[in-house]
Amino acid sequence: MRFKSQPLNPVERRALSGLATIFGLRMLGLFLILPVFALYAEDLSGYTAFLAGLALGIYGLTQAIFQIPFGLLSDKVGRKPVIVAGLILFGIGSVMAAMADSMVGVIIGRALQGTGAIAAAVLALVADLTRDEQRTKAMFIIGVTIGASFIMAILLGPVLERFVGVRGIFWLTAVLAAMAIGVLLVWVPTPVRSIHHMDTQPMPTQFARVLGNLQLLQFDIGVFVLHCVLTALFVVVPFTLVEKVGLPLDHHWQMYLPVILLSTAIVLPAIVLAERNRRIRQLLAGAVLILAVSQLVLFQSQLSFLKVAFALFLFFAAFNVLEAMLPSLISKAAPVNYKGTAIGVYSTFQFMGAFVGGALGGWLYGQFDAVGVCVFTFAILIFWFLVALKIQEPEHVTTRLVRVGWQQPARAQELAHELGSIDGVTEAVVIAEEGVAYLKVDVTVLDEEALNKFGYPPDAV
Repeated sequence: MRFKSQPLNPVERRALSGLATIFGLRMLGLFLILPVFALYAEDLSGYTAFLAGLALGIYGLTQAIFQIPFGLLSDKVGRKPVIVAGLILFGIGSVMAAMADSMVGVIIGRALQGTGAIAAAVLALVADLTRDEQRTKAMFIIGVTIGASFIMAILLGPVLERFVGVRGIFWLTAVLAAMAIGVLLVWVPTPVRSIHHMDTQPMPTQFARVLGNLQLLQFDIGVFVLHCVLTALFVVVPFTLVEKVGLPLDHHWQMYLPVILLSTAIVLPAIVLAERNRRIRQLLAGAVLILAVSQLVLFQSQLSFLKVAFALFLFFAAFNVLEAMLPSLISKAAPVNYKGTAIGVYSTFQFMGAFVGGALGGWLYGQFDAVGVCVFTFAILIFWFLVALKIQEPEHVTTRLVRVGWQQPARAQELAHELGSIDGVTEAVVIAEEGVAYLKVDVTVLDEEALNKFGYPPDAV
C-alpha cells in the first residue's frame, strides 16, 4: 500500500490562512518604508545619512536579539500570548515612529518594531496546528506570503507616500498590527497542546554544533550578505531615481513594477532546472555574481531610466532566486534533528545583515556618496562569490516526517536504526517525546515499499 498526500483539513486551512495573514501584515508594515524612507529622513531633525540608514536597519538588530528568546518563551507561556505581546510592541513602535520629528525618535520606534519578533512563535504555532505530513506545505505557504508581502511593499510604498506620506505609512503599520491581533484572537484556532518541534524551533544546546558546521555557516554568511546589500541598496536607490533619473518619488513604482514582475517570473524555472540537472551550486554562485554585476551598473556616474532598470532587474532576479534557495539549502545541509536550530541561526544572520547594511550603507553614503555604497556592496558580494565557489553541491534529499507514536527511548533508537537501514534513507532520528521520526531521503532511490511496511504514512515534507 502506498500512502498518498492528504489535503489540508479545515482546522489546518483556517490556521494557515490566519497565520499567513499575520505574517504578511507584519512584514508588509516593516517593508513599506524601505523604498521611501531615505528621502523622507532628510527633513527630520538631526538628519545624517548614517542615522537614516540606521533607522532603516535597526529593526534587524532587535529582531535578531529577540526572535529566538520569544520562540522559546512561547513554549512556556503559550504561543498566542507571545504573539499578541510582539504585535503590541510592533504597533507601539510604529506609533512612535509616526509621531517622531527627529531621527532619534524614528530610530527608537523602528528598534521597538523589531522587538516584536514573533516569527519563531508563529512558526511554532503553525507546527502545533498542522499534521506532521503537512508541515512543509504549511511552511511553503508562509514563505510565499512573506515574499508576496515584500513585493507588495516595494510597489505600494511610493504610491502610499504620495497620498498619506511616510508618517501615514507608519500609522498604517500600527493599524496592520492591530488587525493582525484581531486575526489571531478571532480566527486562528488555539492548539490543544503545544510542544517543542525540532524541525521548526531552535534548541540552545545545539547552537555550538550548528555554528561549527562549515556548510551551514557558508549559507548563514550568504543570507547575511544578501540582506546587508538589500538594505544598503535602499539607502541609495531612492536618491538615484530622483537625482540621476529625474523620477519623482510618487512615480518610483513605474520603475519597480516591471522590474519586479519580470525578475519574479524567472525564479521558479531557474531553480527547477538547477535541481533537475544537479546544478544548485552553480546557480547559487551565478546569482551572487549577477548581484555583483548589478552593483557595477550602479557605479556609473551617468545613469538613465533604462540603465537603472537593468541594474534593478539583475538585482531582484538574483535576489529572488537566492532568497528562495537558501532556506532549502539550510534544510538539506542541517542534521535532521538540528533543522529548527539551523533555521533559527540562519534567521539571526539574516536580520543582522539588514542591520549592518542599513547602518554601514548610511555611513558610506554620507562619507562617499552612492559610489561608496556600491563599492562596498560589490566588494562584499565578490567575497560571497568566492565563498560560494567552495560550497559543495548539496545532497539531493528531502525531509520526511513520519508519525510513529510515543516511544520508549530505547525503542526510539532501535526504530531510528531500522528506518535508517532502508534504501534511500540517508538519515533517521526518532524523537520519543514527539512521537515523530525525522528522515532525510533521496526520493530517486528510496525503497517506498520497505518504508510503507512500517505502517506509517510517510508523506513528503
